[in-house]
Amino acid sequence: MLAVVDGPVAIPAEIEQRAAPSAEFSVDRTRHLMSFLTMLGPSPDWNVGLSAEDLCTKDCGWVQRVIQDLIPWDAGTDSGVTYESPNKPTIPQEKIRPLTSLDHPQSPFYDPEGGSIKSVARVVIERIARKGEQCNIVPDNVDDIVADLAAEAPEDEDDTPETCIYSNWSPWSACSSSTCEKGKRMRQRMLKAQLDLSVPCPETQDFQPCMGPGCSDEDGSTCMMSEWITWSPCSVSCGMGMRSRERYVKQFPDDGSMCKVPTEETEKCIVNEECSPSSCLVTEWGEWDECSASCGMGMKKRHRMIKMTPADGSMCKAETTEAEKCMMPECHTIPCMLSPWSEWSDCSVTCGKGMRTRQRMLKSAAELGDCNEELEQVEKCMLPECPIDCELTEWSQWSECNKSCGKGHMIRTRMIKMEPQFGGAPCPETVQRKKCRIRKCLRNPSIEKRRWKEPREKRRSEQAKEDVDGEQFPGCKMKPWTAWSECTTLCGGGIQERFMTVKKRFKSTQFTSCKDKKELRACNVHPC
Repeated sequence: MLAVVDGPVAIPAEIEQRAAPSAEFSVDRTRHLMSFLTMLGPSPDWNVGLSAEDLCTKDCGWVQRVIQDLIPWDAGTDSGVTYESPNKPTIPQEKIRPLTSLDHPQSPFYDPEGGSIKSVARVVIERIARKGEQCNIVPDNVDDIVADLAAEAPEDEDDTPETCIYSNWSPWSACSSSTCEKGKRMRQRMLKAQLDLSVPCPETQDFQPCMGPGCSDEDGSTCMMSEWITWSPCSVSCGMGMRSRERYVKQFPDDGSMCKVPTEETEKCIVNEECSPSSCLVTEWGEWDECSASCGMGMKKRHRMIKMTPADGSMCKAETTEAEKCMMPECHTIPCMLSPWSEWSDCSVTCGKGMRTRQRMLKSAAELGDCNEELEQVEKCMLPECPIDCELTEWSQWSECNKSCGKGHMIRTRMIKMEPQFGGAPCPETVQRKKCRIRKCLRNPSIEKRRWKEPREKRRSEQAKEDVDGEQFPGCKMKPWTAWSECTTLCGGGIQERFMTVKKRFKSTQFTSCKDKKELRACNVHPC
């Protein structure tokens, strides 16, 4: 069997595109399911492949040719959305799944109309050799294996022990000499079973002398060639380029000569004929949609996608939708007459994901027939991502003054909870500073200490005198001030209070100042 993978087709324009790869493999009655996986590179974790493709037919033969279109699968290990996205592991890792039309507008598989995803590759499996074996009949025992292989034994007699069970010899390879000189050619076989381990089995390769091409007038070279493989993508994404296709040698000539038949063809190709900074790159047109009418005249559409916008930043003027008339079988009855669809409404949102609608009207009376046609359609629409403004925490408390005397400053901070995205409002300041002054710094400690000490002692003596005698006011005698109460807070600024009450009131007084007194002061003003 030969497997050829053609594609992928939806890759960035700057990535080199090569001819489709191919590989040969063997199948037999016990191994007739084919699986393969190939990565789309470069990509986050996208791949294409087949799983357990059965190469047997229902009548116990082998399939001759299989052509399968492939859609991309996501391995679930990376969360990128484009081919050039940086590595960003998916946490937690997701399950492998087939990709559908992605919602992200930057995805190469994005469809604004939400359609199903298009295939990105095609695998062609072709049978190139026939051994006459049935594929799904498993022998019951070793004797059946020996009986089956007896009919396949090569005509050449050899001294292979009966306990060594081999496959048939492969065709002879081409001669190792490319000129008219002696060389070697090789054939090989596979050891299927060794019934007695004490009996050694011969080699699985066989060599034979041969002469290079051009040594004989007889033309014994007959090459068996495969069909041509599908053309590769064009070598350029814009303008004139080249594309190629290949085929391979299915069987070399019996005389050991080389095959002179070409195995590769190239031809010119044109993609996006207009190549200028103001032109944009588009994909090929997709298949036509179904006709809009079930009978009579209707319209059908086909679409293509923009692969790359113009390099000069201008708007892409290429059409992405094409419409033409289509004729269905003649209508014998007209159940209802409808107006054309209106234009699509604006997207329901100004940014992000939304919906848009369009309507049409019923032009004929419902009595003329059954009108089951829809009168309104709704589809998804995607606008640029909504801007996200910067988000901050609350301000912290003011710090303590950075100096113990003289002029200093204190600060407060706040943290960024959300960075601005998609053009959102930038972050304002996160640090604020203000001045603070505790007291003057001491220039001469001894003098300053004395200057502070004297008023303090004077206040203490006055306080002591008040405590003994109380205070004298016109018309009354007052008790001394009480002690200051406890501060109402431990930090951040609180209040203390003290009281003075009347000790003795003179009868002849006519003054109103003879009454209880109260004083307040700030306390614990340091920051929390």
